[in-house]
Amino acid sequence: MKSYLEIIVVFLKMGCTTFGGGYAMLPVLERELIRKRGWITMEEVMDYYTIAQITPGIIAVNISTFVGCKQKGPLGGVLATLSFVLPGVALITAIAIFMENFAEYPLVQHAFTGIRVAVGALVLDTVLKLFKGVFKDIKAVVIFTAAFALSAVLSASPVLLVAAAGIAGFFLYRSGRKAGSGSMQPAAGEKNANEDNAEKAGRSIYKEDQ
Repeated sequence: MKSYLEIIVVFLKMGCTTFGGGYAMLPVLERELIRKRGWITMEEVMDYYTIAQITPGIIAVNISTFVGCKQKGPLGGVLATLSFVLPGVALITAIAIFMENFAEYPLVQHAFTGIRVAVGALVLDTVLKLFKGVFKDIKAVVIFTAAFALSAVLSASPVLLVAAAGIAGFFLYRSGRKAGSGSMQPAAGEKNANEDNAEKAGRSIYKEDQ
C-alpha cells in the first residue's frame, strides 16, 4: 500500500510542476524518478519516449503509464496516469468555470511568455544529456544523421522514421554483438598456452614455498 501511495504522491507532484508538454517533462522525470528514487534510467526514459511517439495519446501521460506499470504493474500504471492528469484537469476546469477569456489577460500572456522560455531551456538541457547517452558509437551517429536529414529535409513521417531506425538498430547492433562475442573467445591454441603458463606459474610458486 505504501508503494501505491508513493506513486500517487510523486505523480501528483509531477502533474503540478510539469509545464510545456511531454518534452518539458524530461527534467522533472530526471529529478524525481532517476536521481531521487532510481525507479528508471535515462536509457529507459529514451525507450519510453520512443514508444510514446508511435502510440496514441499524450506523451507525458503515456510516460506516466509506463513508469507506473514498471513499479507496480497495471494498477500502478492506472494510479500514475490518473495522478499525473488530475492537477491539470482540475486547473483547466477551474479556469473554464470561473474565468472567461483567461488567455487574453495581459498578466497571463506575460507569465506564459516567461514560462515558455524557461521550459525551452530545461528541454535543451535534457536533450543535451540524452545526446551523451545516445552517441556511444558510429552506428548511433549514422542512424541519427539519417533520421534527422529525412525529417528536416523530406519531412518524413515520425512513425516511419522510428520504425526504420528500430529495424536498422536491430540489424546493426545484432551483428555487432555477435562479432564482439566471437572476439572474446580465445582460440584453442591460445587457451592451451594460457593453461600451460598458469601451470608453470603454479609450479614455480610451489618450489619457492619449498
